[in-house]
Amino acid sequence: MSGPSSVPNSLAVVIAARQEAERVPLLLADLQQLPPDEKGPHWIEEVLVVDGQSSDRTARVAALAGARVLPSAPGRGQQLALGAAHTEAPWLLFLHADVRLQPGWQAAIQRAINQASRQPASAWWFGLAIAGGAWPLRLVEAAVAWRSRWRHLPYGDQGLLVSRATYQQAGGFAPLALMEDLDLVLRLRRLGPLRSLGVRLLVDGRRWHERGVLATSWRNWQLRRAWRRGTDSLTLARRYEALNEEALNEKDQNEKASPDRKSTRLNSSHLVISYAVFCLKKK
Repeated sequence: MSGPSSVPNSLAVVIAARQEAERVPLLLADLQQLPPDEKGPHWIEEVLVVDGQSSDRTARVAALAGARVLPSAPGRGQQLALGAAHTEAPWLLFLHADVRLQPGWQAAIQRAINQASRQPASAWWFGLAIAGGAWPLRLVEAAVAWRSRWRHLPYGDQGLLVSRATYQQAGGFAPLALMEDLDLVLRLRRLGPLRSLGVRLLVDGRRWHERGVLATSWRNWQLRRAWRRGTDSLTLARRYEALNEEALNEKDQNEKASPDRKSTRLNSSHLVISYAVFCLKKK
């Protein structure tokens, strides 16, 4: 455990990582950038990378980049819960290792923390920006923005800023194999609204590029629906891996049948389906 926090309203950043040796140094570099007018002690008091048994150099490069590294069994729910338990700053920022912070993130977080007493919220989230120029990805971003703002349902790849007191009141992350983000957000939503930070995170787009926008959206909807109907997280995790493999195999077959066809190219009917899948899931 770290020592008691010495800076009022300081922040602990907890990053869940697995097989992210190429990407986690970029996020850590973002976190080390001070705002232009920063003169006093850095308000980010702790940066902890919780490594889920990576077989690459994730843990080593994170340590070389200046982060504290904590080993964990794989599974974001368990990793993030462990990270929160091993920090003591009064505010927590949870991130996935494959995201990049965008200009203005420092000011947005400081504003949310400073205004927390005057504008109560259970937590704050970033908007989603997916790396890549394919226009179907912009539709995904729009659907995520709608879901987050109007249904107060941001997901883990959007990050989560929350006070430690509220995090503990909500019960923290459950050690789930999958759906740990939705599980916590639903509990936070009972305590108060979740608000936008007003800036976006840039998320690595490899799963959309590799599996296709439609296949990824449809897979996510199937998994969320099954979880809401009571399927346990271990079963969902196995299904997640099976659906990933199926989507990749289908993509490979399509590319062999039509080499010039880009995996992110969707016709208009598929785009409508993709949009509906993201937005119109049952509560």
